[in-house]
Amino acid sequence: MIELVDYEFGPAARSRAAEARLPGRAGALAALETFYYALNGKDLETLVEGWADDALVQLNNPIGGILRSRQAVRELYERVFAGSLDVQVTFGDAATYWLGESVVFAGREVGTYRHPELGERPLRIRTTRIFRYAGTWQQVHHHGSIDDADVLAAYQQAVRG
Repeated sequence: MIELVDYEFGPAARSRAAEARLPGRAGALAALETFYYALNGKDLETLVEGWADDALVQLNNPIGGILRSRQAVRELYERVFAGSLDVQVTFGDAATYWLGESVVFAGREVGTYRHPELGERPLRIRTTRIFRYAGTWQQVHHHGSIDDADVLAAYQQAVRG
């Protein structure tokens, strides 16, 4: 089943990791909300726990490029969270593809990043997140991209210093 949904998960997202163990929609949405809780709150352990522990999980984004494995996801977010950049995004405008034991959330992350020297800048990322259920909902793939080349270059520079 495919549906356009009106939920949004951003800086006010809650940690719902226990609920992510539930099969079906409720558990999948809890896992998605927990991811945004961890991302916006720089909670590395919660963020990493939300990824499947498999060598082939994949994260493709404007900062890390193409990364495979839960450990590679950890290492990227360790660097991002340890830096001076404050990223706050809200996921929404999502088409959701319910596929039984997996789900695809395809939408937008809209928000800002704040850098001590550059100030606050807008951020708009097209994003797709895929989760699977295996006793708990865990992310197995993420793809994020920024369409505007100048915005992309500025964001990469801000993250990398």
